[in-house]
Amino acid sequence: MRRVLLILAVVLTLPATAQARDYGQRGTVFPVVERDLLEQIQSRLTSMEASGETARLNEDLKRRTLARVERPAPVAGIARARTSRSWLFDPTIALQQDIRGARGELIHAAGTRVNPLDSVSLRADLLFLDGDDAEQLAWALRQQGQPKLILVNGALLQLMRARQRRFYFDQQGTLTSRFGITAVPARVRQQGRQLEVSEIALPARTEAGQ
Repeated sequence: MRRVLLILAVVLTLPATAQARDYGQRGTVFPVVERDLLEQIQSRLTSMEASGETARLNEDLKRRTLARVERPAPVAGIARARTSRSWLFDPTIALQQDIRGARGELIHAAGTRVNPLDSVSLRADLLFLDGDDAEQLAWALRQQGQPKLILVNGALLQLMRARQRRFYFDQQGTLTSRFGITAVPARVRQQGRQLEVSEIALPARTEAGQ
């Protein structure tokens, strides 16, 4: 045991070079000269501002944003109706979790089937149309009862300014997909506890109230 301790003591007193072994150079070695990432970003931003690139990028973003607001991306997969068809849509849903009131009282348990039309009526028809189609637009504007006009394509703000009428846009086809609409013009109206969905094929010249 004393011999082992002696050997260990001798090893610990040796200089580091005595324990090192030269394995030779395995590749080219370069000094670390990488700049701090934040410094690079700051330098780039300063350069962009000085050259006017930042202002150009901001102006381009503003232009593209306004263009998207003026004319949102068309809803994919929607055509002009060539034949008329109608079907009933049941809006009933099954709750995924308990619905409770402000005091924690149970209003509806998870799994309960709820029909929104039992609580809230559809106050006006929903008309889906292509705002670039003059015939669809003329037909929609002639309908009685102040229906909600929902575009699947077209210049949203331009139409509102020109017609002095509120228009909506079915962003990303959320509503048309929900109702199964694939052609326009289309109408959604309440029929009791269900919704009647109709795709309407317009003749060459539409008549009022059709």
